[in-house]
Amino acid sequence: MGHSHSHNHSHSHNHRDLKGRNLFITIFLNILITLAQVIGGIISGSLSLLSDALHNFSDVLSLIISYVATVLSKKKASVNKTFGYKRAEIIAAFVNSSTLIIVAIILVKEAIERFINPVEIESNLVIWLALLGIAANGFSVLLIKKDADVNMNMKSAYLHLFTDMMASVAVLVGGLLMKFYALYWVDPALTILIALYLIYMGYDLLKSSTRVLMLFTPNTLEVQQIVSTITQIKTVKNVHHVHIWQLNEDEVHLEAHIDFDRDINLSEFDKILEIIEEEVYHKFGINHLNIQPEFGKCDSKKVIVQD
Repeated sequence: MGHSHSHNHSHSHNHRDLKGRNLFITIFLNILITLAQVIGGIISGSLSLLSDALHNFSDVLSLIISYVATVLSKKKASVNKTFGYKRAEIIAAFVNSSTLIIVAIILVKEAIERFINPVEIESNLVIWLALLGIAANGFSVLLIKKDADVNMNMKSAYLHLFTDMMASVAVLVGGLLMKFYALYWVDPALTILIALYLIYMGYDLLKSSTRVLMLFTPNTLEVQQIVSTITQIKTVKNVHHVHIWQLNEDEVHLEAHIDFDRDINLSEFDKILEIIEEEVYHKFGINHLNIQPEFGKCDSKKVIVQD
C-alpha cells in the first residue's frame, strides 16, 4: 500500500504562538466587558445590555475553548493518538457555533417577554457601557482577523467577537434613542435583531464544522473528477473504493484502490504514485495519499464502497 504526504504544509510555530497570545488578550478583555455589562445591565434595567453581557460571556467560554484547542493542536502525535490533536480546533468551532445558536434562542425569548412588559431604562449607563464594548471588541476583532480567514476555530472566535461588536453598536443606538426619545421598545427590538444575526452566522459555521467531523468529502472536490484524472495515467485501469475526507483545515486525505492493467513491480508503482501525488495535489489540493495497488483482483470495482 503506497502512502504519501509530502505536500503537508503546516504553519510555523511562531504563527501558532502569536495566535495563542492574541486569543489570550481577547479572553482577558472579554471577561472585563462581561463583568461591566452584567453590573450595568442590572443597575440600568437594560435587557439589550444584559443580552450583550450573556453573549459576551458565551464569548469568553468560546474563546477559552478556542485557546485550549490552539494549544492542543500543537501537541505531537503519539502511539495511541496517531493523528495527535489535529481535530481539536474543528471540535472547538462546532461547540462554539452551537453555543452561538443556543444563546440567540434565549435572547429572542427574553426580548419577546420584554415587548409584552416594557421597562424604563437608565440610558446613560447603557451608552457608556456600549462604547466600552465597541472599543474592546473592536480591538479583539482586529487582533484575530488575519487568522480567521484561514482557520475554522479562529473564525468561530472571530464571529463571536464581531457579533459582539455589532451588538454593542446596536445597544449604543438603542441607548441614544431611549435617552432622547424615550423609545424603550427599541431595547427588545435590537435584542431580537442581534439574536437573528447570531443564528444566521452560527448555522453556517455549524454546518461546515459538522461536515469535517462527519468525514464528508469537502464541498470543493468532485470525486468523479479526481477518479478520471487518476484513470488517465498510463497503466491505471480502474480506481475504486475511494474515500476522501478532511482531517482539519490543513489536511485533505485520499484513500483508494487502483487496479493496474498489468503486473507492475514495486519501483514502477512508486513512480506512478509520485505522478498521482503531484496530479491530485496541484489540481485538487489533496496532500495525503493512501493507495492500495491491485492487479486482476476480484473485488467490487465501484468507485465508492461502504466498508
